[in-house]
Amino acid sequence: MTADEQTRNQTNGQTQNRTQKIHYLTAPLSENDIIQVKAGDVVYVTGIIYTARDEAHLRMLEFDEKGEALPFDLEGAVIYHCGPVMEKIKKINETEETDFSEPKWKAVAAGPTTSDRMTKMTPDVLKNHNIRALIGKGGMENTAETLQKNGCIYLSYTGGCAALAVDMIKEVKTVYWEDLGMPEAVWELRVEKFGPLIAGIDTNGKDLFQDVKDRAKESFKKQFA
Repeated sequence: MTADEQTRNQTNGQTQNRTQKIHYLTAPLSENDIIQVKAGDVVYVTGIIYTARDEAHLRMLEFDEKGEALPFDLEGAVIYHCGPVMEKIKKINETEETDFSEPKWKAVAAGPTTSDRMTKMTPDVLKNHNIRALIGKGGMENTAETLQKNGCIYLSYTGGCAALAVDMIKEVKTVYWEDLGMPEAVWELRVEKFGPLIAGIDTNGKDLFQDVKDRAKESFKKQFA
C-alpha cells in the first residue's frame, strides 16, 4: 500500500518534481515487496525484525563457514543495525511477582548504529542469506552493487531516536547469542509501523548517500577550481 507525496529533488543543479511514495511493508519480506521501493521513498515496517551489530555479523559468518544453521530464520528478514538497551521484566504488575519459564524483556532504548561498521561483512552475509532489508544510520559505502545483486534495500533511520523507536517495538520475542552481551546479541523484535525510514539504497543500485557525496564534490570543485 502506498501514498504519493510530491517532493522536490535537487539533481545536477536543477530542481525537478518527483513522486515520493510511502510504503507500509510487513516482514518477513519478499523480493516483490522491496522492488517497488525506490531511493528516497518513505517506508514503515511491521512484523519481525532482528537486531545485529558487528559481533552478531561475525558469528553469522562463523556459522556459515562451519555449515551450521543459524538459530533464527533470515529468509526475507529485516536486519536492524542496533545495540538496544533492554530491561528484564520481573513483574506483571506492581503487586504480583511472576516466575517466567523464560526471561521476558522490554526495550528501553533502541536507536540505530552506524551502519558502515558492518560494511565489510555485509556482502558475505547477504550472499548466504535472503535478507531483504537493512535498517541503520549513515549509509553503507560501496554496498549499492551488493544490495542490488542480492535483492536487498537499505533503510535509513534518524540517529538520536532511541526512545522514540521503543514506542514502535510492541514485543521483545526472544534473544539469541546473549553471551555476546546485550548490545551485540541478536534480539527478535515485533514492531508496528517502525519508521519513518528513508530508502537510502534501492534494488536498482541507486544510493542517495553516494549521490549527496558526488554532488558535494562537484560543488566544491566549482567553488574552488
